[in-house]
Amino acid sequence: MNQHCTAQFPSTRKGAHRARLVAVAQLCAWGVPVEATEGAASVVAELGANAVTHGHVPGRRFRLELFLRCDGVLRVEVADARGEARPPRSGGLRAVAEDAESGRGLLLVEALALRWGVAPGPFPCKTVWAEVVLGEAAGPGG
Repeated sequence: MNQHCTAQFPSTRKGAHRARLVAVAQLCAWGVPVEATEGAASVVAELGANAVTHGHVPGRRFRLELFLRCDGVLRVEVADARGEARPPRSGGLRAVAEDAESGRGLLLVEALALRWGVAPGPFPCKTVWAEVVLGEAAGPGG
């Protein structure tokens, strides 16, 4: 049976952290062993952090949606209010300097996910999504 969950969070660092905690709690409520949630939790944390950093609009929240398919693949969707601020396309990410303080989030998502991408709307929003096999430390690249 497929499972679905939606929650909204404030566009703050605490909101992004809470999204990760809620995602793990929801997966456990669906019967996923906590040790199998690590990769998905990291993806939620990175997409939430990006929504807060690059998609923040004062007074607007970001939305987290989780779709657990019966084949064990979790689709994570994070929507924010800045549709014009789109990340580079999957495969178009560049290496980040070792001493850089940011810029590794989507590289991590790309390593952990089967695939990821960006969908427009509804206006003025965008949704960044990733599909993760639960229980696997890395996707096909890892």
